[in-house]
Amino acid sequence: MGKIRIMIVEDDEDYRYLIARAVEGQEDFELCTPCASGVQACDCAVREAPDIVLMDLNLTSGKMDGIEAARRIRLETNARIIILTSFDNPDIVIRASTQSFASGYVLKSQFSLLVPTIRETACGVTPQAHLICSAILSVLTPAEYSVFGYMLGQNVALHSSSKTIANQQTGVLRKLGLPSKQKLRHVFAAYFPQLSQKK
Repeated sequence: MGKIRIMIVEDDEDYRYLIARAVEGQEDFELCTPCASGVQACDCAVREAPDIVLMDLNLTSGKMDGIEAARRIRLETNARIIILTSFDNPDIVIRASTQSFASGYVLKSQFSLLVPTIRETACGVTPQAHLICSAILSVLTPAEYSVFGYMLGQNVALHSSSKTIANQQTGVLRKLGLPSKQKLRHVFAAYFPQLSQKK
């Protein structure tokens, strides 16, 4: 694996500088253009193709918050998202992570965890990512979960009619807030690495 390309999205200039110093101090990291707003981040992510996006949850500059920006980046690029937040409420952090299809999160009060979290997230599916994926999929019924697996190309035996399966696939996409089966496979490649190998 080459250098891990990292994009910082943080509207606090001092904290953005602090993260940049930590990133630049690692030989296996490469810093992309730092961004202060969600709109700028979406444009830069498409153009620069980072491996990891460090996304401030509480973006106050611009009209796009951190969740929406992270979600768009995840839909349009192969970048994995790590949420940065000053909130220490687990429910808030997990909800934000699921809504943005993140692969991990770091509390700003635990800055020392940032570098190892970046490396672990870039190299595979972490326990945090498994937790977030499980939370995302918790909205599905058992039948919908089976259809979800079928949509990912897993060897799942479905016993319903083709019409029922088609309706269930539509329901899965609606519950997960995704526009198509292709986007579903793209997004969940961050949690199921074998999907990337099948492309």
